[in-house]
Amino acid sequence: MKLLLPSVEPRYWALLLVGVVFAFAVPATLWQPWFLLLAVVAGFLMFVGFRDLAQTRQSIRRNYPILGHLRFWLEELRPEIRQYFLEDDTSEIPFSRNQRAIAYQRAKGVIDKRPFGTLVNVYGTGHEWLNHSMVPTHPDPKSFRIKIGGPDCAKPYDSSVLNISAMSFGALSSNAIRALNKGAKLDNFAHDTGEGSISRYHREHGGDLIWELGTGYFGCRDANGNFDPLRFADRAADPQVKMIEIKLSQGAKPGHGGVLPGAKVSAEIAATRGVPEGLDCISPPSHSAFSTPRELVAFVAKLRDLSGGKPIGMKLCIGHPWEFLSMVRAMVAEGIAPDFVVVDGAEGGTGAAPLEFTDHIGTPLREGLRFTHNALTGAGLRDKVRIGASGKIITGFDIARAISLGADWCNSARGFMFALGCIQSQSCHTDRCPTGVATQDPVRQRALVVEDKATRVANFHRNTVLALAEVIGAAGLQHPEELQLHHLVRRVSPTETRSAADLYPSVPRGSLLTGATITEPTLAQWWGRVGPDAFAPQG
Repeated sequence: MKLLLPSVEPRYWALLLVGVVFAFAVPATLWQPWFLLLAVVAGFLMFVGFRDLAQTRQSIRRNYPILGHLRFWLEELRPEIRQYFLEDDTSEIPFSRNQRAIAYQRAKGVIDKRPFGTLVNVYGTGHEWLNHSMVPTHPDPKSFRIKIGGPDCAKPYDSSVLNISAMSFGALSSNAIRALNKGAKLDNFAHDTGEGSISRYHREHGGDLIWELGTGYFGCRDANGNFDPLRFADRAADPQVKMIEIKLSQGAKPGHGGVLPGAKVSAEIAATRGVPEGLDCISPPSHSAFSTPRELVAFVAKLRDLSGGKPIGMKLCIGHPWEFLSMVRAMVAEGIAPDFVVVDGAEGGTGAAPLEFTDHIGTPLREGLRFTHNALTGAGLRDKVRIGASGKIITGFDIARAISLGADWCNSARGFMFALGCIQSQSCHTDRCPTGVATQDPVRQRALVVEDKATRVANFHRNTVLALAEVIGAAGLQHPEELQLHHLVRRVSPTETRSAADLYPSVPRGSLLTGATITEPTLAQWWGRVGPDAFAPQG
């Protein structure tokens, strides 16, 4: 078949085949009347195929005419298939079977209710829930906004409690970037650019941007790849840029740099990132603009000044605890603190990473989030520094859990990718994404229709925040900021449950500075052994 059809992609073979059959069957009816039936069937399938190419609602059908229908026929059988596979399952519902379905439903604006009760094993170790109140409330989800910006910030940002996490142009297609940003504009939330810088597709619809500044300083680098303050100031002055985020590490592959092969560095990507076209684009594992904690906080202050006072923060997956504590020491010593810290859990996703890194490097979100909250609280900085959380955040309960553990807001990448139509085909790194989300192939990304998917992105945000309102209303609260550790409960064995307040230690405000006894074991072990001049422990 490949020899006969060297220029036709396999995804179009079904349409081509029915075309060939139709072309043969029509004249054949002159000799054998029964060929008329074959001609009618082939003609109908041709009509279906061309309608698939023309419709704008389903990316799979646009990229896989005729064959794409198989996916949706199987989807109709999903309840029966799911029950069959889960009949003897005693664990939590796997992420892809439950939360992905919720994301699709909310993005499409269809009913996400289901009959017959829970599909999770409530007696399974690790099951979590929020206790409800006898006096539930009716909070307004439109009020779920928070101000990000400390005392040194001249232009604080009024943020939603749910925003789009970092995903770069280059990793995602131009149509995916357009749809995400238009969706953010439609429902008034923020879109993180990822470290690939701000492309023209981020600007088309005017949605709020969080500009992520990675180790490659894309969009504000000189010819040698070093940070260029003049280029940074020029881009940061754009009113569409609401916050700037220094990426220290990424949950899915912390401590690991990246290379975009030269063959993929098109003229457009080169212009966006400020790198030479056709040459390997390298993201080093660490930053060159600073090498000590003091230099890092000085860099924060420099960016805040160059941006005209916009919120400056950092994103990291917690690694060695002494390194983050040395950064906190520098904040205290210099009197300079970031406006926010985004804690990226090791369970977060990426387009490609070594297996060892995705599974075994970095601190998971819950532990990293609580450690960060305690460190900033103990140093008396928590009221100045907002905390964001990212790492498999999908549902309203996911947001409520993260806020209970210390976050102020959450970022989601995977949830918004589902809203775009991602089916987790795990072909992100091949440039052959079947839905046009993670590809630079202009034909494949044509399947992703911006207007339709932007509406789904906005729907997912609106309906997920609404679900969060229902969750905290059931707990008798009015705003997510009222969530505390004691609201969250976890089953630690088939016969024992514990409040998160019992499972996760807390520290009093300023206790690290007063010499008070520290009950949090990690802080107690390392706080006295770190300083602001090195990321390594002393003694």
